[in-house]
Amino acid sequence: MRKGIHPAYGPVVFRDRAAGYAFLTRSTMTSERTIEWEDGATYPVVDVEISNVSHPFYTGTARVLDTAGRVERFERRYGKKG
Repeated sequence: MRKGIHPAYGPVVFRDRAAGYAFLTRSTMTSERTIEWEDGATYPVVDVEISNVSHPFYTGTARVLDTAGRVERFERRYGKKG
């Protein structure tokens, strides 16, 4: 790799404010805010709106769409084929 063209890659804490969940990983993202982690070290913290803990797909709270009703409405509007 060429020197001086890549962003710094280091440990960062991502925090899901909606679910109260945080995890430590490595990333090129950075932040001015910091947080003291469980290991006693201080890391930059990035707040996210949604993560796997609060996303409806992963939590099982996703809404089931009425696809049959949509098909029937489409057929009423544009007619059945055949």
